[in-house]
Amino acid sequence: MTRDQVKRVLDRVLSWPQQRQEDAAEMLKLIEEHDKSPHRLSDEQSAEVSRRLADKNPPTLTLAKLDERLCRLGV
Repeated sequence: MTRDQVKRVLDRVLSWPQQRQEDAAEMLKLIEEHDKSPHRLSDEQSAEVSRRLADKNPPTLTLAKLDERLCRLGV
């Protein structure tokens, strides 16, 4: 997307209802905050997240099993 395209979209935002403008501004602030984070996924980690999100039948745990694992880890 070019700078001009971004500017046109942002100009249109000003014609939206006030609450919608506030929502858009909040989303942009969140993006800025995210960019300031020192935490980044490696390419390998990012690929693993994508792989897991694509899994149609992801493995699940019951709450009891989760509690059991967390207790074993001392959490």
